[in-house]
Amino acid sequence: MPMNPVVQAVIKAITLVQPDVASSWDAQRKVEDAAGKLTIADPRCRIDEITATADDGYEIPLRVFTPLDIDFSLKAGLHVNEDHRGTILYMHGGGWANGDVDFYSDACMRTALKLERRVIAVDYRRSPECRFPVPLEDCYAVARQLFAGELIPDADPEHIVLMGDSAGGNLTAGVSLLARERGEFRPRTQILLYPLTYNDHSESTLFDSVRENGEDYILTRQAIVDYIELYLRTPEDFHDSRFAPLIATSLADMPRTLVVTAEYDPLRDEGEAFAARLDAEGSEVACFRMTDGVHGYFLYPSVLSLVRDTYRLIAHFLDGDPIPTEGKLPWTPLLGTD
Repeated sequence: MPMNPVVQAVIKAITLVQPDVASSWDAQRKVEDAAGKLTIADPRCRIDEITATADDGYEIPLRVFTPLDIDFSLKAGLHVNEDHRGTILYMHGGGWANGDVDFYSDACMRTALKLERRVIAVDYRRSPECRFPVPLEDCYAVARQLFAGELIPDADPEHIVLMGDSAGGNLTAGVSLLARERGEFRPRTQILLYPLTYNDHSESTLFDSVRENGEDYILTRQAIVDYIELYLRTPEDFHDSRFAPLIATSLADMPRTLVVTAEYDPLRDEGEAFAARLDAEGSEVACFRMTDGVHGYFLYPSVLSLVRDTYRLIAHFLDGDPIPTEGKLPWTPLLGTD
């Protein structure tokens, strides 16, 4: 459906003044890192800092967001207890080069509170200093240790959810593929928000959304290409399914998956194609397209209906409740609506 013309004009104007990624990624990182320091903690959420050890000995910083049940009465005084129904391992977006746990702290804190689950955010090493597959292997190492009970002893493997947005969605799918191949642990559930899953974002790509949405909607086609060039080491990496999960020979036996795409995102079609392949090859999958969404909207303030509706959709999926598919909805159901 057409976007509101005023909103569309604003988004186009913002897109036009953005500097190109190839020359400005470092400046953007500095801005985001500074902005992340301004996050205000919510007293309903405890924040802890821990680490996991990568295979090469690097200590990967992790930030743990635990929702709290706070009860106060004049008679009993103040009582604070942990109040969560599972654990989300979150892999942030940012084109593998930007974003970090500081920049994502507000979103992770909000996710912990709205979904009533503990969130562990992975501060994986970023490109171009650490190129593929280092960020992926960092995330895999954290997941392996979390499932083994080495990071948080009370994390129940049956209730650990892998989750990520954009490049983080790409890393989430990559971790699930590696887990299937290596057999060291088996994620039960994953959530991918507007993920990158394919390797061709040229003008001749298979996917119309790259051409339709690749110029005027915040994330441009050229920015995607530039981020990929900063991430990959060699031309061979371009054809590695650990980078582009959609080209994997098999997508069978993957975790139960929720894919959420955005209507005006250049990555929309490849996310939906990934969901379709999971479905065709026997995995349990649900896929929904958020109306009027643009890439990166999950980081917007939670007062926006688009963000609130996405949390509602995720909560339905995680809790096993039927997801509304009829009437006037903020999303288009594509898969998993039975």
